[in-house]
Amino acid sequence: MMKRIKSALISVSDKSNLKPLLKILKKNKIRLISSGGTYEAIKKLKFKCLEVSNFTGANEILGGRVKTLHPKIYAGILNKRKNKAHTKEMKLENFENIDLVIVNFYEFKNVIRKTKNIDKIIEHIDIGGPTLVRAAAKNYNDVTVISSTEQYSELINELTINKGYTSLKFRGKMSRLAFAETAFYDSTISNYFNEITNTQFPKKKIIHANLIEKLRYGENAHQQSAIYSQKDNLDLIKLHGKTLSYNNYNDVLSALSITKSLPKNIGTVIIKHANPCGVSILKSKLISYKSALACDPLSAFGGVVSCNFKISKSIALELNKIFFEVIIGNGFDKSAIKILKTKKNLRLIDASNFSLNKSFKFNSINASVLIQSEDNKIFLKKDFKVVSKKKPSKLQFENLIFAFNICRFVKSNAIVLASNKSTVGIGSGQPSRVDSCQIAIDKMSKFINTEDDIVAASDAFFPFVDGIEKLVQSGVSAVIQPAGSIRDKEIIKFANSTDTILVFSKTRHFRH
Repeated sequence: MMKRIKSALISVSDKSNLKPLLKILKKNKIRLISSGGTYEAIKKLKFKCLEVSNFTGANEILGGRVKTLHPKIYAGILNKRKNKAHTKEMKLENFENIDLVIVNFYEFKNVIRKTKNIDKIIEHIDIGGPTLVRAAAKNYNDVTVISSTEQYSELINELTINKGYTSLKFRGKMSRLAFAETAFYDSTISNYFNEITNTQFPKKKIIHANLIEKLRYGENAHQQSAIYSQKDNLDLIKLHGKTLSYNNYNDVLSALSITKSLPKNIGTVIIKHANPCGVSILKSKLISYKSALACDPLSAFGGVVSCNFKISKSIALELNKIFFEVIIGNGFDKSAIKILKTKKNLRLIDASNFSLNKSFKFNSINASVLIQSEDNKIFLKKDFKVVSKKKPSKLQFENLIFAFNICRFVKSNAIVLASNKSTVGIGSGQPSRVDSCQIAIDKMSKFINTEDDIVAASDAFFPFVDGIEKLVQSGVSAVIQPAGSIRDKEIIKFANSTDTILVFSKTRHFRH
């Protein structure tokens, strides 16, 4: 069902790209109604326009807070054109139809980024804009609504093809987008008030996100997928290579969550199937990469490398010796990009601007969503207690805390073996902690030949002596684990009997 547009109400916060839109409206002899700054902008562009106060016969009041909230406007939008009672009332009141509503909202999101002044923030909560959009979207059978500058080109195309008319299909699509726009806007405001009142888990939780990219498929080819962000973008720049897949993104974000927990501009992380298979925080960038790779070069094949530093030519030459799906860096030297681009499918990601915020972590199944704060606790020496008779050296303590930090990013049950600020064995994802110990030991035996001191970290306590016994028998000299088992005293007794250093953490760090 085609509808002719004869009049349009325009009220926009973002006044960019108005001219092409106004040209097509003028060409189709569409009457323009506007208010405030939008009215001034339209007049400045030399287009005819009727001011809202002249249209309604009522002045703007309360410093502009009330402009478009008037029966003449909402009756003009909401009346059903084929409803005889509506038509009769419109004639009695001498009200006119409004066929097109073009609105975008006050920039609430940008304002809360720029200021903490609550009075200024509240003044940027749009009332009239969302109300106009909701009214027009509700009556899409008769009215066209445009709720974003991104939709201008579609409207221009629709009016050009249909010579001033819009189709029901187009109006329906714009209505759907409009309701999404008002819902997103309101969710931003709701979440802001939850944040400033420290209401982490309100009775009604509204989650909003922007579509970043539709992906070819999900974890498997028969699954559909996309990536969304609560920010406008991911703060990641793809410099080269194929489009990132669902699994690539999962690995990239897992890699970055570890990378950003490392010391500034130090460290290399290698990820396979969202689990770390090698991490090193040695200061030498090249040795850091080589140490991370040495932990498990077999698993690293086809994985994701995340360097917490700018990738140089020498690093690029080493990276090019093995097949990786994705390489992430805090920037790349031009010579490094040239080298790495020789592999046409290799994805290169610049994560210089990426940072972790205090957002929540979501896990969903069916119609239920589990929400928790991120496990981003910063480890301090006071969070740990040496419970064995033998005390760790400064380097041993640093290695223990390093291993414990990596442990929280490994799928539980998790065991991390470390030496010289690098992982030397990782056991992950086993129902039995003893099995995870064995996997970590086997990895170390297979790939690492070292006489350096070896420490171990466990993401939860050892419920029995058998796990820690395995580690000590493999050459581990120091163990860090959370306290909390009813058999903690047995574990301490075993550590003392084997001259093993044992450190207890006050916090547990499962990753199920």
